[in-house]
Amino acid sequence: MPSARDLRSLAAAFADIADEAGTIILDIKRRGVETMIKADASPVTEADQAAEKHIIQRLRDLLPDVPLIAEEQVSAGVLPEAGRIFLLVDPLDGTREFVAGRAEYTVNIALVEDGAPVVGVVGAPELGRLYAGAPGWAGRRDGTDKSFRAIATRTMTDPPVAVTSISHRDPQTEAWLTRWGRIDRCCIGSSLKFALLAEGQADVYPRFGPTLEWDTAAGHAVLTAAGGVVLKPDNTAFTYGKREEGYRNGAFIAWGRAPS
Repeated sequence: MPSARDLRSLAAAFADIADEAGTIILDIKRRGVETMIKADASPVTEADQAAEKHIIQRLRDLLPDVPLIAEEQVSAGVLPEAGRIFLLVDPLDGTREFVAGRAEYTVNIALVEDGAPVVGVVGAPELGRLYAGAPGWAGRRDGTDKSFRAIATRTMTDPPVAVTSISHRDPQTEAWLTRWGRIDRCCIGSSLKFALLAEGQADVYPRFGPTLEWDTAAGHAVLTAAGGVVLKPDNTAFTYGKREEGYRNGAFIAWGRAPS
């Protein structure tokens, strides 16, 4: 693995790329958004495609020998081998929120090594926020300020705060939350759910419904760097690089602090 300093420098480079992609997305949104429907019935826009094209080009320049898996390329039938080290890109996570005119969408870029996301950035261009994480360091920056302030998870509150999806609800997640009994809920779109845990604004994010690896890797990396953990429901490691499964995720629970 590269040194912690190298990985933190990589996080800063990813952050700049995510900011550039965010500018592209906002420019397209100002002009008006045309929505298309992909084969899996999910929406895609010119903003998704243009942002992904820019991110891929920049990452190819930065890390030319590292395999790259990006959402819209996979949707178009390009399903590369992951390798031991690879990149995961979601150029616009929360397209439904974006199309609906909400600001809770993100640009996600992650580096995965040996199945674990080690560097990640989650940029929220319309909110003017960007979260980044690398081993031993997690931070947030706002607006045009390029400096980061440190973020960290919190000890679970009583009652705990659970973050859940705005656009995707499933019976298993609801059942898991119901078993907790007394719990407060916060609904938000995209990878911002991981970010709220990472900066100590929430405690747990359960997800039993379908997601894909590029949806979660960047937020997972930020949360881990801030002191959290993402596990399968049986408390085993939640891993990446599942090409034979189309890079689909199973169920997971993201915790601000590891459960005892």
